[in-house]
Amino acid sequence: MLQQKIPATVITGFLGAGKTTMIRNLLQNANGKRIALIINEFGDLGVDGDVLKGCGAEACSEDDIIELTNGCICCTVADDFIPTMSKLLERENRPDHIVIETSGLALPQPLVAAFNWPEIKTQVTVDGVITVVDSAAVAAGRFADDHDRVDALRVEDDNLDHESPLEELFEDQLTAADLIVLNKTDLIDAAGLKTVRDEVASRISRKPTMIEAKNGDVAAAVLLGLGVGTEDDIANRKSHHELEHENGEEHDHDEFDSFVVELGPVADPAGFVERLKGVIAEHDVLRVKGFADVPGKPMRLLIQAVGSRIDQYFERAWNAGETRGTRLVVIGLHDMDEAAVRAAIAGAVG
Repeated sequence: MLQQKIPATVITGFLGAGKTTMIRNLLQNANGKRIALIINEFGDLGVDGDVLKGCGAEACSEDDIIELTNGCICCTVADDFIPTMSKLLERENRPDHIVIETSGLALPQPLVAAFNWPEIKTQVTVDGVITVVDSAAVAAGRFADDHDRVDALRVEDDNLDHESPLEELFEDQLTAADLIVLNKTDLIDAAGLKTVRDEVASRISRKPTMIEAKNGDVAAAVLLGLGVGTEDDIANRKSHHELEHENGEEHDHDEFDSFVVELGPVADPAGFVERLKGVIAEHDVLRVKGFADVPGKPMRLLIQAVGSRIDQYFERAWNAGETRGTRLVVIGLHDMDEAAVRAAIAGAVG
């Protein structure tokens, strides 16, 4: 008998939507499935992989977690993703399911289309594309334009461009979805949730299922086993950039920059987080994520910031032989002053 195709789930979503948290919950409640996880970080950063490798889930060992850090997966399909998939399929103990976490800046469409490559299509099928939405951010109008300052100015100036890279990216990720997870619903009220539902529905012509979630907590039975075969329908889910490609335009992510800030111990984490909020607001930083070393604590402090909202908790113990330190990934628009942001974050340590 021919071996059944391995199902693969593509999980996408904007910066800070909660993809990594949802995947972590999925791995810890996989009901015996052996899951291989492919993570595409934005740049050579490795933070999400570090979070997931520390989750201790039996369903996904460290050997089953593969990080692609050579750039956006939608731009490196042939050079990065296809060889990775081929090696995964050559393993003696093949996974029951493959989960792919795209970067928050990636387009899912080229990735899904890659499942039609001959060496992949005969062995793997896209079980479904899941797009995770930060409900609190959408309710606050975060994706109405590329950042809040321009959104405020647009109210006063009817001549401002009403299209932006961030807005298009948000729509592209929704357009690709088979299931949309409205995450972080605990941060908004019923009226806010209705606003989010209406906003998301207005962005796309397709009508994928929408579900609500808190803290990325969605049952594995809901996320896995959709059975869509999305690769066969990808022509009906074209992104803005794919449409531009058809007109001869090039696609890149030059509108975004990222860098890593490495610091020493953070003796006052609460004060640091408060000062970090000011840095984010002053410099229009989109996302900060990483770990902090708090003296006297056996565990490392996980820091996740989306705009001025910052989540922090002690995530896991430092491993034996692991060098303690503070390491934060900063993501912003291309005109971000990296030197100023670095200095401001270092000053926030106190």
